[in-house]
Amino acid sequence: MDLSLEELSEQVMRLPRESRALLADRLAESLSSAELDELQHLWALEATRRLEEIDSGKLKAIPGDEVLAEIRRIVGG
Repeated sequence: MDLSLEELSEQVMRLPRESRALLADRLAESLSSAELDELQHLWALEATRRLEEIDSGKLKAIPGDEVLAEIRRIVGG
C-alpha cells in the first residue's frame, strides 16, 4: 500500500521528537549539494519577503512568548 505525502507526514508527526529529528537529518543528507543550495536560497528569499512585509506594515510581528502561549493554549500543554 502506497501512502500519500499527507498520510506519511501524519504518521511521521506521531513519532517521538528524537525519531523525527533523526529522520529530518537523514532526509537532509539525501539531498545533493545543489539541492541544499537551492533550498537555502529559497529560504533566504522567503525571509527577505517576510521582513519587507513587516517593515512596510503589511504584517505585524507577534512576540515569541505570545505565540508559544497561544500554542500551549491550543494544544492544552
